[in-house]
Amino acid sequence: MRTFTILLQKEFRESWRSFKFLWMPLLFIFLGISDPLTNYYMEDILNAVGNLPEGFSVTLPEYAPIDILKASTGQFQSLGLIVLVITVAGMINRERQSGTATLIYVRPISFMALFMSKWTAASALGMISAILGYAGSLYYTSILYGSVKFIVFMEMVMSYCVWILFASAVALMFSAMFKTALATACTIIALPVAIMIESLIGQYWHISPWKLADYSVQLIAETNNEYYLKTLLLTIILTVLAIILGILFTRKNAAATKI
Repeated sequence: MRTFTILLQKEFRESWRSFKFLWMPLLFIFLGISDPLTNYYMEDILNAVGNLPEGFSVTLPEYAPIDILKASTGQFQSLGLIVLVITVAGMINRERQSGTATLIYVRPISFMALFMSKWTAASALGMISAILGYAGSLYYTSILYGSVKFIVFMEMVMSYCVWILFASAVALMFSAMFKTALATACTIIALPVAIMIESLIGQYWHISPWKLADYSVQLIAETNNEYYLKTLLLTIILTVLAIILGILFTRKNAAATKI
């Protein structure tokens, strides 16, 4: 436990020094507030831009709070997720390639503590960013479109945090398995690209970790979804599996560290 605590402090210190805990939350906050503001002021933006044909008019739909929160989630699942997984995908193999890991591996450390410290730091970064992003989205959504029950909103955010735990575990697992470029490519294919594939052909199945974010937003509508709990449980199981594989590959590939 002491080894884990020391390694976790190291990860948080490095993340803080590289300003990850500054620019990553700011990115998610920007993504969170962009949809409610853009959609609400779209007509004013179009009028300000001008150069529209005479008689041209745009009829904008009436958005409900759930529509805006769903749009913000889509932003998190695209640009936000890509930035997060690229950041996480190099946490282990980058140290091996640079030789920094040699200073760690020469000590009697636990590879479980090493992997878990990185996963905890990466998950904390992702969850803090997502929570702040949703907070910004909720603030402007409540002002411009209507209120949302706080308890239901928190259920949605906590469900999305489970997705962040899963995404961080998968990204870090690939980081332990492959070199930086290949790990990043595999992570992008397994997460952001898989989400796009899910949106195209996902109607043929109902239980999948890649559906968890959408099911989380549906909690706002307070409708019963028989697949939500099964999807949540499957995501947790796959997260644990990714952690176990990540620890095993961290131990196995320790010899590949450059000296």
